[in-house]
Amino acid sequence: MSRPSAPRTRNSPRWSPTSNCAVSSNSPEPASMHSTELAFDIVSPVDGRKLATVPYAGAAETERALQRAQAAAPAWRGLALERRLAALEGFVVAMEARRAEFAERVLWQIGRPQQFADELGRVRARWDETRRLAPALLGEVELGPGDGIRRWLRREPKGVALGICAWNYPVAMAAEMATTALAAGNVFVLKHAPQTALIADLMADAADAAGLPDGVFQALHLSHSAVARLLSQRRFHAVQFIGSERGGREVLAAAGAGLVAAGLELGGKDAAYVRADADLDWTAQQLVEGAYSNSGQSCCSVERIYVERSVYPRFVDAFVDRARGLRLDHPLKSPDLGPVVSAAAAARIRDEVAAAIAAGARSAMPGHRAGELAGQGAYLSPDVLLDVDASMAIAREESFGPVVALAPVESDAQALAAINDSRFGLTASVWTRDLDAAAELVGAIEAGTVFVNRCDHADLYLPWGGTKASGLGRIGGNATFDEWTECKSVHVRAAGRS
Repeated sequence: MSRPSAPRTRNSPRWSPTSNCAVSSNSPEPASMHSTELAFDIVSPVDGRKLATVPYAGAAETERALQRAQAAAPAWRGLALERRLAALEGFVVAMEARRAEFAERVLWQIGRPQQFADELGRVRARWDETRRLAPALLGEVELGPGDGIRRWLRREPKGVALGICAWNYPVAMAAEMATTALAAGNVFVLKHAPQTALIADLMADAADAAGLPDGVFQALHLSHSAVARLLSQRRFHAVQFIGSERGGREVLAAAGAGLVAAGLELGGKDAAYVRADADLDWTAQQLVEGAYSNSGQSCCSVERIYVERSVYPRFVDAFVDRARGLRLDHPLKSPDLGPVVSAAAAARIRDEVAAAIAAGARSAMPGHRAGELAGQGAYLSPDVLLDVDASMAIAREESFGPVVALAPVESDAQALAAINDSRFGLTASVWTRDLDAAAELVGAIEAGTVFVNRCDHADLYLPWGGTKASGLGRIGGNATFDEWTECKSVHVRAAGRS
């Protein structure tokens, strides 16, 4: 395969991360709040400094990129599967060679502590599983009763695929999108979240280093209006979106106008139910991690916890004790928690907590400061809310931050009703020693994934996706290629037979 003849993205903007641990208490709002149709700023939540100003792709640049993709599509689609997989192995290896650079960009663009900033382990594990599954899932499947007619199913690529990736796991999610779409025979355009646009540029560098053919993988910094226009004009044949419910609805509307196949992995208001027979100390430890890892900025973060009333006081004490032990600090100091993605996000979460308290909720950790930086810019201490009822916005809307609501319930039936009383349905978890009781709840919970004695985990071996407002479609497991392929039915009868 030849080296690319054209760049996969515009020249990456210069950026200068700093090891200075000072923090501005007046950190600017995130990139999306400092943008026009011409460019956007990337502002670090770590210290409020501008990392880069990134120009949006103009009409001419976008058209050139789409023409390169269209030109590359037939040869890439026609390449034998084993050769595509070998080329993509090279892409993943090139990303691994840039491990430190990816981790640095994660730390400064979203504020994740340095010991958690490397996502290449997840990239490797996911790619190895995708490569293992590809021959079986992309191969032909024979069907039929053996009546002399040959019938089979083929999986064929959709064509030019668009991936729109969220910022919260910016390397792992973008790499999974790209490698699965490409393995299926599509050519791929990545539009990353503005806050993590520099991740897309580094992925394009890795694609160049791996020698992927020109037009097969490209990164484009597209505006929202450009995405809507291109989807409605069917310049893409498939789109996979990871992000907010509002963003997903906008993508779906534009894709619908162009009859573009759309997969959506959206948000959640994920709930856990702790039964009286659970190991309370261990469960509290697990749920603290599930609620506050990545500063609560995961689509499957636990945001609601229902506890059987007989053990509710003991569980609250155990949970709050562990939450108080979390340390908030500058990401370079390896704390448990770093800042949330922006000062604006921190202010929004504080306002939601204040509104809940004004409506009758109470904090189990009033005045708690998890570190010296708490309250400055994007640095937000973890919180636990009690006496939250279903009428409060914080019980209904995705918080996407380090806050969780606890409430007692009288029975499995009441817990089930509370879990399902949400327009979201991404994940839920049940914590119990009674696996028979858990099995009954699993069957009734309205969610794409139900865990028993686990939470906040995207399993490598199972499909992932949500119900209700948490999304459309599935990725991963035996659904790895579903969003990126068309299923063609083939029916062959020998000539001259009746």
